Amino acid sequence: MADQPLTADAFMEGHPLGTTALAWVRHVLSGHGPFRERAGRSQIAFHGRRGYAYLWLPGRYLRQHEDDVVLSLALDHEVRSPRIKEVAHPSPQTWMHHVEFQDAGALDDELASLLLSAARLAQ
Repeated sequence: MADQPLTADAFMEGHPLGTTALAWVRHVLSGHGPFRERAGRSQIAFHGRRGYAYLWLPGRYLRQHEDDVVLSLALDHEVRSPRIKEVAHPSPQTWMHHVEFQDAGALDDELASLLLSAARLAQ
């Protein structure tokens, strides 16, 4: 089984909020052009021309974050919002925004707008 590529659904198996977040990301992106998703050992990446959104579970690495889900979004500018836990600036053109949440209420129109902005930039 180790030779089989991991699926996004298998990555989220056993994590109800992660499964909900994955379905939500797919739903938001489905009406806005093609996208690819790829599950790795540490995250699920969503791609256009390049990666723009990454869904991951910090509880796999940090005990105090067992129930959390993080959606990381690559944008071409910094967005300031109290719901963004951290912003990194890994390259001159990219600001990576990390949104951590503990319940499905965070999956709202504001987050959908940020996700779609990231997707448009990667097309």
